[in-house]
Amino acid sequence: MTLLHISASPREALSHSRKIGQMLVDRLCAETGLEVTRRDLAQTPPPWPDGRFAEASLCPDDQRTKRHRRDLEISESLIAELEAADALVIDSPMHNFTVPATFKAWIDLVVRPNRTFRGTPAGKVGLLADRPVVLVMASGGPVGEAPPAQTDFLTPYLRYVLATIGLRDLSTICLDSLRRGPDAVDRAETAAMARIDGIAAHVRDRLDRQALAAKASAAT
Repeated sequence: MTLLHISASPREALSHSRKIGQMLVDRLCAETGLEVTRRDLAQTPPPWPDGRFAEASLCPDDQRTKRHRRDLEISESLIAELEAADALVIDSPMHNFTVPATFKAWIDLVVRPNRTFRGTPAGKVGLLADRPVVLVMASGGPVGEAPPAQTDFLTPYLRYVLATIGLRDLSTICLDSLRRGPDAVDRAETAAMARIDGIAAHVRDRLDRQALAAKASAAT
């Protein structure tokens, strides 16, 4: 079984989201034997979707030219990583209340009509099979509903985006107030680490159920 680990922070070794995300990945691998595919959006930023990508993406598959297919190659490789993964861990900072730019580029490359979702009169329908996803999100300021806290647009946005393509099982770990001194960092990281046990148990349970369903399907 495969775990897709996506990291978005440009701060690399200084990143709190990467630190907790890696702890969760290590825990899951130790307990389940998952093989990890890494996608580092900071070290290897995906390209910005351009006009040629938009044209190729919107063109019906049976009308695509060789140029269209070349223009979709990176998108297809990213989608293939998603399709091959049995679980995902995404660690990301909050930038200006939402996802970093490189993460948004990744989203725009994998959320494609008639590839990962289909439009219907009742709304968009995801085309990917559901699987557990964990978001580890870090914020320099406090997150909440009332001042001085800032609104978290990242988590609900990502939840909606993932549900659009069929991924509805999203668990979250939020580290906030990280720019408010060492004590605040210690509190945030301690609270985040306390969440790992429950989330790891949930992911293990989902993986077990997915494996049983796959065996049952193969037997019929």
